Amino acid sequence: MYNDENISVGGITWENDFSPFTKDNSVFWFRRDLRLSDNAGLYHALKSNKNVIPLFIFDSQILESLEDKTDARVVFILNSLEVMKQELELQGTALRVLYGDPVMLYKKIKTKSVYTNEDYEPYARRRDKAVNDIITSNGGMFKTFKDHVIFSRGEVLKDDGSPYTIFTPYSRKWLATMKNFFLKSYPTEKYFSNFLNSTPLPFPTLQHIGFAETQVEQPERVIKKSVIKTYDKTRNFPASEGTSRIGVHLRFGTVSIRKLVRIAIKENQTYLKELIWREFYQMILWHYPNVENGSFKPAYEKIQWRNNIEEFDAWCMGQTGYPMVDAGMRELNATGYMHNRVRMVVASFMTKHLLIDWRWGEAYFAKKLLDYDFASNNGGWQWAAGTGCDAAPYFRVFNPALQAQKFDKALEYVRRWVPEFDTKDYVRPLVEHSFARNRALAAYGEALN
Repeated sequence: MYNDENISVGGITWENDFSPFTKDNSVFWFRRDLRLSDNAGLYHALKSNKNVIPLFIFDSQILESLEDKTDARVVFILNSLEVMKQELELQGTALRVLYGDPVMLYKKIKTKSVYTNEDYEPYARRRDKAVNDIITSNGGMFKTFKDHVIFSRGEVLKDDGSPYTIFTPYSRKWLATMKNFFLKSYPTEKYFSNFLNSTPLPFPTLQHIGFAETQVEQPERVIKKSVIKTYDKTRNFPASEGTSRIGVHLRFGTVSIRKLVRIAIKENQTYLKELIWREFYQMILWHYPNVENGSFKPAYEKIQWRNNIEEFDAWCMGQTGYPMVDAGMRELNATGYMHNRVRMVVASFMTKHLLIDWRWGEAYFAKKLLDYDFASNNGGWQWAAGTGCDAAPYFRVFNPALQAQKFDKALEYVRRWVPEFDTKDYVRPLVEHSFARNRALAAYGEALN
């Protein structure tokens, strides 16, 4: 696909330039922190060094695994990089962009130090260990910092030093530990003069990295305080604009988690609780990386899933005959987004009504969600399936009809996405609710007993 310097992607060549990466310079490596302000690792890089090179790597290991070459997340990343490019050029420096396997690229990068922010996802941990080994073997330093969470992996633990696996006591300890110190912004702007002086550089297009434009709308980089203020009253109703839509910005770090938590503390405790859930799943992923491929509770690996491919395809396409489920899946396919209440309904339906392995749904969401985050996606699916650390009990089976009656009583959401639901053209239900519930209880009960 590429060599270290001349890359051909989709018939277009992009040249990696390694000339600035010398022992006299340091690097700040952007990953899931695509902003200049209040960036922990960038602050430490600039404060401690002169001639800091801002770097982003389009990771070919990730991009080549994406089947959809109109993936909206890639568009989001490139748009966010364009914003940083312009901001950096105002400071007399340039964002350098490389393409390839980061481990191979760092064999070419000669630098005294690489600064970056932590990432707890399994692939990122393997990648960072390999990069660290390369940098340190060449006499350099590889430094990582906490930035995408308020508390890192070892800061909220039980009194005996072990990790929490139940959310409620974790959240209590999180709140008890939280002080203003942890919410302070990093004043990166004070040290912008320590960037490496550079003229503007060529910048890749989507075509350069083998992708194309998408019609999926990109959420604004705006923290909507008015929405957060009423979040506890509006968050469960998918027809309304009652959620912040900030997930993709948290995932790629275009907004600071510290700033968002400061607002949540002031405006809405229910919203704050959702941010703590996010950190809880990040910590579970760090301490229990086996959840990447397996159930947190090993006993649930004995469940005999039906895994009917035709029914799974119907679920994916929003053709199950259950209006709220179908509305959610069609919204996801069209926009890259699904309301959180509906995510719970569609996940429960797939795992309980259809008895399809939760990993199938997890993987589908991973392909489609604009705000996809490994830890939250895995945690949410295992919660719905009952296989997770602090999950809904297996005998809790959402009734999609009752969920719609409660949270979309006027059927506004359903009509928006399933306009044919009350006509003869609408598909018949794949399975009857009571029958499906009893079948699920029997399957789970047999596995656990």
